[in-house]
Amino acid sequence: MLMYIVVAAAIILVDQLVKQWAAGPVRAAGTIPLLDGVFHLTYTENRGAAFSILQEKRWFLIAATAAMVVFLLWVLKKGYVRNRWGRTGVVFVIAGALGNLVDRVRLGYVVDLFDFRLINFAVFNVADVFIVTGGIMCVIYFLFMDDKLQKEKGNAQTDA
Repeated sequence: MLMYIVVAAAIILVDQLVKQWAAGPVRAAGTIPLLDGVFHLTYTENRGAAFSILQEKRWFLIAATAAMVVFLLWVLKKGYVRNRWGRTGVVFVIAGALGNLVDRVRLGYVVDLFDFRLINFAVFNVADVFIVTGGIMCVIYFLFMDDKLQKEKGNAQTDA
């Protein structure tokens, strides 16, 4: 469990450091093209959730995020996620959610900066990357791994 706490803390720290850096040179420049027309660093303040939905619903988003984090911690504590892949996915989601929650509580908005323009995608941040990656890992876990682990557990109990 300590390893997961360290991983989550590292994700939150990197997220906050990148956002703090973005508030300096990226904010001053407005946008910094890394691959012109493809990928830019663009400072934005998102006062909503993913894709800017729920604009100006700060307290609702804080409460919803806190509730989700508590629920996911409960899921981990109860052992509903049975292998490292699944637990890592849940920890990634928790850490990303907490990274954005820090911004919402401290600033009233979430700092975003990665601007993938090739497909006109929403501007996002490090925390968002971990939320999405962790979410995908959880979907893979529950679709393809959890059943097999349940069956193996059942077979082991039957054999005993």
